[in-house]
Amino acid sequence: MCGINGIISNAIEDKEIRVKSMNARLAHRGPDDEGFWQEGDAALGHKRLSIIDLSTAGHQPMVSACGRFILVFNGEVYNFRQLRSKFDYPYKSHTDSEVVLAAWTKTGPECVELLNGMFAFAVWDKKEQALFLVRDRLGIKPLYWSLNDNGLFFSSEVRALLASGNVSKALNDDSVVDFLRYQTVQTPDTILKEVRMLLPGTILTYKLNVNEVTTDFYWHPFQKMEQKRPGSYDEVKNNVRNLFFESVERRLVADVPFGAFLSGGIDSSAVVGAMAKVSNSQIDTFNIAFSEDEFSEAPYAGFVAKMHRTNHHEIHLKPDDFLHLLPDALSAMDHPSGDGPNTWVVSKMTRQAGITMALSGLGGDEVFGGYAIFNRMMALERRKWLWQLPLFLRQLAGRSLASLKPGVASLKVKRLLEMEDYSFEEAFSISRQALMDPQLAGMLNRNDLPVHNPVEWLKKQQFQKDGNVLSRVSVAELTTYMQNVLLRDSDQMSMAHALEVRVPFLDHELVEYVLSLPDNIKRPVTPKKLLVDSMPDLLPDYIVNRPKMGLFSPGATG
Repeated sequence: MCGINGIISNAIEDKEIRVKSMNARLAHRGPDDEGFWQEGDAALGHKRLSIIDLSTAGHQPMVSACGRFILVFNGEVYNFRQLRSKFDYPYKSHTDSEVVLAAWTKTGPECVELLNGMFAFAVWDKKEQALFLVRDRLGIKPLYWSLNDNGLFFSSEVRALLASGNVSKALNDDSVVDFLRYQTVQTPDTILKEVRMLLPGTILTYKLNVNEVTTDFYWHPFQKMEQKRPGSYDEVKNNVRNLFFESVERRLVADVPFGAFLSGGIDSSAVVGAMAKVSNSQIDTFNIAFSEDEFSEAPYAGFVAKMHRTNHHEIHLKPDDFLHLLPDALSAMDHPSGDGPNTWVVSKMTRQAGITMALSGLGGDEVFGGYAIFNRMMALERRKWLWQLPLFLRQLAGRSLASLKPGVASLKVKRLLEMEDYSFEEAFSISRQALMDPQLAGMLNRNDLPVHNPVEWLKKQQFQKDGNVLSRVSVAELTTYMQNVLLRDSDQMSMAHALEVRVPFLDHELVEYVLSLPDNIKRPVTPKKLLVDSMPDLLPDYIVNRPKMGLFSPGATG
């Protein structure tokens, strides 16, 4: 886990100074080592948090044995040991990064399809004078870039791009509206005009001689929605269990102390239970315990910890404690978001306990239908006949509801009824809005609001109009809210303390399998039914049917 950055430019002379300034802004991401490489028009920087092979042999930027390719890598490749033997290469370390470099040397960009992990990396090809930027399939690790007349700039964080001195701080006005609507900005846009975020599952190629970029998808969840013959329900449960346990076991490969976040909910309980079964050592678990009982998940987390005999750490917080820590949490935020401080707090305490890597249950809701929106979207799909009624009748019904029951929920229903025809993409995006357009128009004194980025993004996915509604919702969640809020916050807030967070539910093999299943097998008639049925020994009724709290801060409502 690291921070990476670089400048490719034939117009800037002092690239070394600029890249080292960028490195300095990433110091929190990599306290164990720092590296810099420059030759001609390319300069690359790296900050290292050592997780695998803690020796100096893992120093980056890493130059290939042939001298042609230079790599800076952020993340982890979990199957690197299996891949290592596939390539005839004079290895000098036992790192996963060098395996990636060996694979690239032998096969080029095609090697990314072999990688199982979370990663964002850059490869400079000296022969072709080309830079390649690569991001993992689900967007777990971030990668920002900016292109202007001076060349291309990239980094793990926006603040480091700005430290280059060649990227404007000007806000993107449309992105501000997007943020107010959805509490985040839809990738590939960011809050800044000149900064872009590389889409997950994408390879960006930059040719210096023409100062242009091209992008190609090597993976997209939409492609994995094609239904297969799943077999019996018992076979499906067995496959889910095996894929999940394999995912957890892969993510326990580390040369540093590790643990897990434990809220006591279904997802984190499943992760901790699987860890306890596949690990030979006692697991450290961490939970934020609020002093106000109505917000405390401590009893549920304690039950799971006792069940699996973990070394459990309760982080006791009062509302005043949280408010005291809030300014530091906000200052760690590299890109505005509507979430994150809780992750900052639990990451801080976990790191202080001597843990360098932790597993999280993030992604379970998106893959196994844990949000209410899954059942709501299925209900809407069954009622598509409503949009065959005359528009004026639906508009009248919407206005009447908004008048009788003022509030965001009524405004959402009103907006749904005002759609000319039923649109899955618009219906999903409306359900995810924090503020509706009439509210924003009044706040901003602006009637010319921009298009809804999530709507446009989802329309590009060309979802099938019928069937497999739950997989469509999963893909929508994976590529909007999860990617642009949960994963970005998790990375920002954990790496602020040099803590690596791994997410077993987002193993692409597990995600692909569940997306391929038909609705009748995974419909969440009870909370995440397929997941729970697959792991009854890990998920007792006390945990499955507990009230869902999520990451919530007491005192936040005043």
